[in-house]
Amino acid sequence: MAPGGLRADGKGGDDGVHERWSGLLNRATGDPGYRDEWFEEQCGGCAFWIALSGEWGRDCGACTRAGSPFDGHVRFEHDGCEGFLARTDGTFG
Repeated sequence: MAPGGLRADGKGGDDGVHERWSGLLNRATGDPGYRDEWFEEQCGGCAFWIALSGEWGRDCGACTRAGSPFDGHVRFEHDGCEGFLARTDGTFG
């Protein structure tokens, strides 16, 4: 059996998931090269971002943008990429 971690039944612990996934950011707001326009182009506001369910849906979702290098991957809502398309209703998350 695999070591600990998040499970669909709510059992198990975080096992460092948040820390591991934070290290996978494409655009981290604290990076010196972060451009101002990217603040308005974060995954959580993209038409192709689908939030996870439960607690993790507050911060993480799946990218469904064909052609994006993150298509089919879980991303942090404040990350971003060149495939961003703003939601027509202006919502975030």
